[in-house]
Amino acid sequence: MFSHNRRHFLKISTFASAGLGIIPSLDAFSFSNTPAEGKRIGITGLDTSHSEVFTKMINNGGAEMNGYKVVAAYPHGSRDIASAINMKPKITEAVKAQGVEIVDSIEALLAKTDVILLESNDGRPHLEQALPVFKADKSLFIDKPIAPSLREAREIFKVASQYNTPLFTSSALRFDPNVQRVVAGSIGKVTGADVYTPAEIDKNHADLAWYAIHGIEMLFTVMGPGCKQVSRVHRDGTDLVTGVWEDGRIGTVRGIRNGASNIAGTAFGEKGIAPLGPFSGYQPLVGEIISFFQTGKPPVSAEQTLEIFTFIDAADKSKSKGGKPVSM
Repeated sequence: MFSHNRRHFLKISTFASAGLGIIPSLDAFSFSNTPAEGKRIGITGLDTSHSEVFTKMINNGGAEMNGYKVVAAYPHGSRDIASAINMKPKITEAVKAQGVEIVDSIEALLAKTDVILLESNDGRPHLEQALPVFKADKSLFIDKPIAPSLREAREIFKVASQYNTPLFTSSALRFDPNVQRVVAGSIGKVTGADVYTPAEIDKNHADLAWYAIHGIEMLFTVMGPGCKQVSRVHRDGTDLVTGVWEDGRIGTVRGIRNGASNIAGTAFGEKGIAPLGPFSGYQPLVGEIISFFQTGKPPVSAEQTLEIFTFIDAADKSKSKGGKPVSM
């Protein structure tokens, strides 16, 4: 009787704490079931808040997570991005407090896990960190940005294909409920879309890959493939990027670096006009990741991601040409 009551109390306490934003104690997690082989998740990179948030969602997610648990993490990611380096100690402790073992190498991580979340904030080490995962034939999700540039993004997908390893990357905005309603046909055929997004720039990444990729991914999700031309007006606090699709449709991205910002937009269709976003949480993305780990089938193809990076690359080229249109 005591054992049953204690388990019931711990379950209630864990979810109550999560609802208040409090990280449950390690003692609470010591009573959780060990995940079955095949459902042990490892994380590479504890230098982003995503690592903490995803761990909490998965390990506290109950039946929706289908038995998957984050069990181990390798903390190291960026070597020189100050914001990531400063965040790593806090995130490492937060993840550790949830019962996750911190290991000292990717090889040790692979020995204890079945599937991997590559969360390193910096896109530059992603290929180096993904390669041993590909060789171990473990399904891999790589958080944004998958790479610092189009060239490196192509290389990651090329190597994944050589090892026949399931891989995908995505912003959470692709799976935003309002975005998915438009994809499902709520306004008929999409005739155009305008989105806005924070657009901080990091010198080590293509300008729009570092953060504006969230808005770009939302744009391409509703517009679909087929962008043929990109032009970009760049100012210190703002970018305005215009894409023209093969069928004449136009999509725009406003990148914001000064003043209020969010990730949202508007889709225009044959039967109506609909909002996109604003960002409301990571639950839909985490659900897609778990489904991917179960099936090995990426919900986003390499071709879709590479067209987004081609758009980003073309936007940088347009900037260097003073805003002149650049063909994709």
